[in-house]
Amino acid sequence: MTQPTGPSAPGSPTTPDGAGHHATAVDNRATTAPKITEYGADQHEHAANPVGFAALLGVLGVVFGDIGTSPIYALRSTIMVVSQHHRIEPWEVLGVLSLIIWSLLLIVTVKYVILIMRADHNGEGGIISLMSLAQRVAPSNRLRIALGMVGIGGACLFFGDGMITPAISVLSAVEGLEVSFPAARDLVIPIALMVLVGLFSVQCYGTGKVGTVFGPIMLVWFSLLGILGGLQILHHPAVLLAISPTYAVQFIVYHGWLSFIALGSVVLSVTGAEALYADMGHFGRQPIRYAWLFCVLPCLALNYLGQGALIIADPKALANPFFLLGPHWLQVPMIILSTMATVIASQAGISGGFSLCRQIIQLGYLPRMRVTHTNAEEEGQIYLPEFNRFLMVGALLLVLAFRSSDALASAYGIAVTGTFMCTCVLAMVVFRRLYHWSRAASIATFGGFFLLDTTFFASNALKIPQGGWVPVLLGIVLTLMMTTWKKGRQLIMNRQKQDSMPMNSFLARLPQSRIIRVPGTAVYMTGNPDFVPACLLHNLKHNKVLHDHVLFVTVQTLDQPEADHGHRVALQELAPDIYRIILRYGFMEMPNLPRALEDLKASGLDFDALQASYFTSRELLVRSSVPKLSRWRMSLFLFMARNATPATEFFRIPPDRVVELGVRLAI
Repeated sequence: MTQPTGPSAPGSPTTPDGAGHHATAVDNRATTAPKITEYGADQHEHAANPVGFAALLGVLGVVFGDIGTSPIYALRSTIMVVSQHHRIEPWEVLGVLSLIIWSLLLIVTVKYVILIMRADHNGEGGIISLMSLAQRVAPSNRLRIALGMVGIGGACLFFGDGMITPAISVLSAVEGLEVSFPAARDLVIPIALMVLVGLFSVQCYGTGKVGTVFGPIMLVWFSLLGILGGLQILHHPAVLLAISPTYAVQFIVYHGWLSFIALGSVVLSVTGAEALYADMGHFGRQPIRYAWLFCVLPCLALNYLGQGALIIADPKALANPFFLLGPHWLQVPMIILSTMATVIASQAGISGGFSLCRQIIQLGYLPRMRVTHTNAEEEGQIYLPEFNRFLMVGALLLVLAFRSSDALASAYGIAVTGTFMCTCVLAMVVFRRLYHWSRAASIATFGGFFLLDTTFFASNALKIPQGGWVPVLLGIVLTLMMTTWKKGRQLIMNRQKQDSMPMNSFLARLPQSRIIRVPGTAVYMTGNPDFVPACLLHNLKHNKVLHDHVLFVTVQTLDQPEADHGHRVALQELAPDIYRIILRYGFMEMPNLPRALEDLKASGLDFDALQASYFTSRELLVRSSVPKLSRWRMSLFLFMARNATPATEFFRIPPDRVVELGVRLAI
């Protein structure tokens, strides 16, 4: 026996990748033992979220930061596409404005706020929750696998979005210095880098401590957007004609291919739409809808129209219409406020990335990472150091490589539109199968949105040589990593099942054996509750003793955000003082093994956390004579395994209570 000195091997019985099954019907595993008792005392209930001022303020500070900072660069980037070919005409400005306004109405308002936000999974939103809903109602296993790949692909693109959002948002805000201080052009990149380093450095403190100031800042931000835009509209009210979709149609018909290219920049106005759905579990459906319809959408529309009116009146304002919208004395305060707003927008994307990464880890598509809870009362406020460093390095490299927000816009659109397409595919299945829409209605509705999203994606695909390859490459690499880890984990589980002894056989032989029982409680982690864990067999083989109290614990991750009420824990007495315990967690939750076992003392389980010993297995992985993984995928899998967080830390097991036993495993 040896004490643990490093990370457990992948798929060991103590990992969510081995012990944590991705299960939907865990009760089917019951054996012939006399009784199974279900517990769920710590289940969270989803109550209706109140729509008060505090809730709306919180929504403004977290949900709408990304889309709220789009006016800084979206309109300018779109009009620049046309102005590179000829002098921009007033009707062309109206056409671009019409495209932006109707994108906000169709994609954000109709698609997300009205339709997709109806598809919640126990109150939770986001593409992983939508994927779980779609897989649950899929009629065939092949379709479930395909929908899983769609969801994982969308999640990978979302990670790319989370990396690009801080880079483009902070860079576009700092570029406002050039308006008031042209000589400060050379300082834009260094300042942007410092802001980004500072932003990622404070993530370890959590968003809770600064979250109270996010809402008021964003309320001031949106108010200024609406006021400055409205004042400019008063001087040039004819710009309100852009609300008519006829100008968008006229722009598309007249410019043809050029309008198709311009759509790649129009989509920048709807970045952050996925956050409305992803953050639904934190705030509820109604606060997000009310904040969008009665505050964010009107203020964004007013600001875009005001920028358009300024450009029509003074074409030179195209250099930076957002910062030139206000009076000269307001430019420096607007630069400061916009920098704060972009930091908040970046914070929202980073926090969303933390939550999504944790969900994917729990579902078994990534190895364990260290998760720190930054708020003792809020389960959703977490910090992942390794993932945070990954995002920071990526954002810094993007700023150094592209050096301007206009150049970064080429990389931004691919990630956003790719996620939109994946969401459409999943939503079509959910509304057809779960909400019983007719085939015609589901295809017409989400098929139409899919065509719109595909058009935006195709337009951004033209920018792949200029930078669009960044999220594409990142998505491919992450997808390969996730599928490799999932495949390797499954191979390990299959091999462990082949080499393990059925639990019933072990229990039948136990009374006739000469095994010595010693005082204490032994907790054995097992990925399959129907088989004896390898660490117990090795302990019997070498030490020939068994503790007085034995607990076989299986941690299962369900394909839902939280475990259902009353089904958190299944306790089953297999033999005198030998228990099987199944702990179920949703993919939005983090397991805490000692606490879960302590809670079972109320049900009569004799458990002393200070006296319990946790037995785990450490696998030495080698290639089998007939390997199931190619050499490069095997190397990738082993690399990910070596960098996985120790199971003791992931399950919050005291490291001084753990005993590891080595096992050689060929896959």
